[in-house]
Amino acid sequence: MNEVIRTENLKKTYDLGPVKVEAVKGVSITVRKGELISIMGPSGSGKSTLMHLLGCLDTPTGGKYYLDGEDVFSFNENKLAEVRNRKIGFVFQTFNLLPHLTVLENVLLPVIYNPSGNLKEAERRATELLSNIGLGKRLNHLPAQLSGGERQRVAIARALINNPVILFADEPTGNLDTKTGLEIIQILKRLNENNGVTEIIVTHDPSITKFTHRTIHIRDALIEEETNHNPVDPAEVSL
Repeated sequence: MNEVIRTENLKKTYDLGPVKVEAVKGVSITVRKGELISIMGPSGSGKSTLMHLLGCLDTPTGGKYYLDGEDVFSFNENKLAEVRNRKIGFVFQTFNLLPHLTVLENVLLPVIYNPSGNLKEAERRATELLSNIGLGKRLNHLPAQLSGGERQRVAIARALINNPVILFADEPTGNLDTKTGLEIIQILKRLNENNGVTEIIVTHDPSITKFTHRTIHIRDALIEEETNHNPVDPAEVSL
């Protein structure tokens, strides 16, 4: 499989005046096309900082990072913004939907900010994405009219609208009950298996990791270990 992500001794240090905080101390990982990976660690371990670096939401202070074959260190701010829009999809714990926009409008936001985006084609794709995850009849609803699980489904569709190289999900089940959380994981797993979407799920919940191919365990801003799995189908989990 082709590499989507490769890091070599990736570091991030925050300079807080007299104090320097090493949030990522030297992480080397490889993510191949079509993988479904979980990054797990306790609060404060550095897993969220690592996701922000890999998702080009923050810049490293050391090491090397190659995304889809490109050297991230060579990117300026405009290039980073372009890459985030074109190559990366994000799903967050808090959904991050705009309350005054409809479901369809929220999904189309990344296309609106993409200078080369085809809005008419994007509307067709957004409608198809939303229909495939059970929201075909909710296109004109506002986020406040949706359940938490439905809002997270909208966030997933928005993350996929530009056909990203990789999808990052940061605690995607954190604000959901167990049953709804399993439904969201099932959607992510189906996208990986049926559509070949490369995904990284960041979580502190060990029960999530059994649905992924591999888990990268982070502790004290370093990789503690990596574990390979035979992924479990969320549909087979009894509550």
